[in-house]
Amino acid sequence: MVVEDLGIIEYGKAWEYQQELFSKALLNKEKGLPVTNTLLLCEHPPVITIGKHGDMQNLLFQENYLKERGVSLFRIDRGGDVTYHGPGQLVAYPIFDLEAFDIGLRQYIANLEEVLIRLLASYQIAAQRLPGAAGVWLDTDDPAKARKIAAIGVRSSRFVTMHGFALNVNTDLSYFSLINPCGFVDKGVTSMQKEQAKDLEMDEVKEKTIRLFEGIFTSNIF
Repeated sequence: MVVEDLGIIEYGKAWEYQQELFSKALLNKEKGLPVTNTLLLCEHPPVITIGKHGDMQNLLFQENYLKERGVSLFRIDRGGDVTYHGPGQLVAYPIFDLEAFDIGLRQYIANLEEVLIRLLASYQIAAQRLPGAAGVWLDTDDPAKARKIAAIGVRSSRFVTMHGFALNVNTDLSYFSLINPCGFVDKGVTSMQKEQAKDLEMDEVKEKTIRLFEGIFTSNIF
């Protein structure tokens, strides 16, 4: 697994780079050549993305207002509905050949969730899965308190993946008021910063994320 830290990068540029790696991986598979499994880590300037089956009604403000707020808007080719990306949020884009790991798409999503759950546990944040809702959540046993801390949305073709997850680390959560996050109107969002009442070191979070990917995907410990 090759890891690339893209730092803070415009969403459109990161999307183009993902597509480049994704297309190359598919071409290599067609030719029977090895695929380089690449994990991209980054942060984005403020941007809202809407998945291919997303509902525009979950975008609560007109695009002109978003531009005034300095927020870009993209409709993209991943699963899921609408979400926000911005500074202080760790975004991971695995361009993986799932056949190299001997897993299918369902197990892949479970692996991504497991990376996040174990990462958050290392910061004493107890996260869980929520049946019927991709991503990672807190207090799932109490509907009044359930809140999302990480979103997941992926695309796959011939078992090659792109897109991935977004974890709220030191994210400004006020931007989520611009949308119904992931289409939900009855659940909140949170961040590691909010849960611990302090800023987190992004480089440390990234390093832990890389180690968990290596363990869960390349060592098959999950």
